[in-house]
Amino acid sequence: MSALKIPDAPKSIQKGFPLKLVLDKQAVTQLAENLHFVYAAFEKSTFIEQALTDIRTLGIKERSEHIAKMMRNYLPDNYSAAIDIILASLTPPLQRTEGNGLAIMFYMPHCSFIANYGLDANNNGGVDPFDISMNAQYELTKRFTCEYSIRPFIVHNETRTMDLLYQWMHDDDPHVRRLCSEGTRPRLPWSKKIDSFVNDPSPCLAILEQLKNDADLYIRRSVANHVGDIAKDHLDLALTLCENWLVDATKEVKWLIRHAVRNPVKKGNERAITIRKAAK
Repeated sequence: MSALKIPDAPKSIQKGFPLKLVLDKQAVTQLAENLHFVYAAFEKSTFIEQALTDIRTLGIKERSEHIAKMMRNYLPDNYSAAIDIILASLTPPLQRTEGNGLAIMFYMPHCSFIANYGLDANNNGGVDPFDISMNAQYELTKRFTCEYSIRPFIVHNETRTMDLLYQWMHDDDPHVRRLCSEGTRPRLPWSKKIDSFVNDPSPCLAILEQLKNDADLYIRRSVANHVGDIAKDHLDLALTLCENWLVDATKEVKWLIRHAVRNPVKKGNERAITIRKAAK
């Protein structure tokens, strides 16, 4: 093997191609090749055999978890050492925020590995692995979003994690900035809700304020969806936020506002309807 790579995959979900097939034999084999390329002791043949055992019936998330467990079995026991290998095996960061297709889901197991094993010092020789895990997610989210893997860190260590996200929301990389908004959504689809943010979304407001004017639609869309999440539990707060943003709003922010209030509008909320009309 001459270079690290990820397998090809469709640009979008297609009829006749179940999403779970993104993590099938080709992906498992390439993952083994990548890890072996940077870590010669990696037993790729046995890993492939074990990772593919009974995988056919598993959905995409279950496959990610299963493959991550196999990575744990065949990488060094020390979490920090394993993460060093995983990071060395990554392909270059994405060069754009749109049109990357399904191929980047190759990195789902890498995210699962961090979420499952990156919180417990017992996996890291008694040394707190928080900084190692957060650095790994900082790098990995440039290849595939860590919006799911970062959530256990928010739940278990909210203050420490949010302090980092408040720094990352200024990052030059748009994928890192988006993680700050998307990963903190109270009710992110495909994920467990973050109860503390469902009850009190105020820790997230500084991130939304910072990113609402972001140059990248990819990020502004995330902010809109985040405000939509807030509206499900704190409608007045979400609508007040949008009303405040209407003042001197650019056309980009007006689009964001219309997107954020779409569900209250569908339910006939008069205040939301007024906001949407003002954001035309």
